[in-house]
Amino acid sequence: MKVLIIEDDEAILNMLKRGLEDEDFVVDVATNGEDGEYMAENNNYDVIILDWMLPNKEGIEVLKSIREKGILTPVLMLTAKDTTDNKIQGLNSGADDYLPKPFSFDELLARLNAIYRRSALKGSNKIVIGNIEIDFDSKIVKKDGKIVDLTAKEYELLEFLVANRGSVVSAEMIQEQLWNSEEFITSNVIQVIIYRLRNKLSKDLIKSKRNLGYFIE
Repeated sequence: MKVLIIEDDEAILNMLKRGLEDEDFVVDVATNGEDGEYMAENNNYDVIILDWMLPNKEGIEVLKSIREKGILTPVLMLTAKDTTDNKIQGLNSGADDYLPKPFSFDELLARLNAIYRRSALKGSNKIVIGNIEIDFDSKIVKKDGKIVDLTAKEYELLEFLVANRGSVVSAEMIQEQLWNSEEFITSNVIQVIIYRLRNKLSKDLIKSKRNLGYFIE
């Protein structure tokens, strides 16, 4: 999962970034509202963690702005404003969930996974494609009923292709999804992961269009 954290509290930001990366998330960060809005508009994220109180532009205004521009990325709002009226305002402005400070990392992680499943996977926790079964809760992939051992990046790429099933995904989109903005990879890395997935699952599962990208029908 690729996550954008928009948070100006350095301690909270570092805790979230470190914790999510330990869970194999790809994490980008912004420390003010304007930068966060720009990143949300120009990159593809699975979930945005957005603080309410931010310098330059408050989180609630960032949220309203990206929703007005048609950006439907799920947003988990963080705030010390925990009154019912504040929660209603956040949800009515387009937030998918609301977590008051202080919070536990385990609860935040559970909420992130829940809103991601509701959006990207449209509420379906399991999908079957031919003889391949993918369980998004357990992150277990089976072929002919037997568990297939995938690396973290192999699973993430498979999940990304399934979430975009029927659409061609370019190498640039894959790179943006599976690696953060500070990492550099070569196109050969993506080709190698695709090659391994085809060998482990099925040569016909992941199709390609020359000079365009990859897709699952």
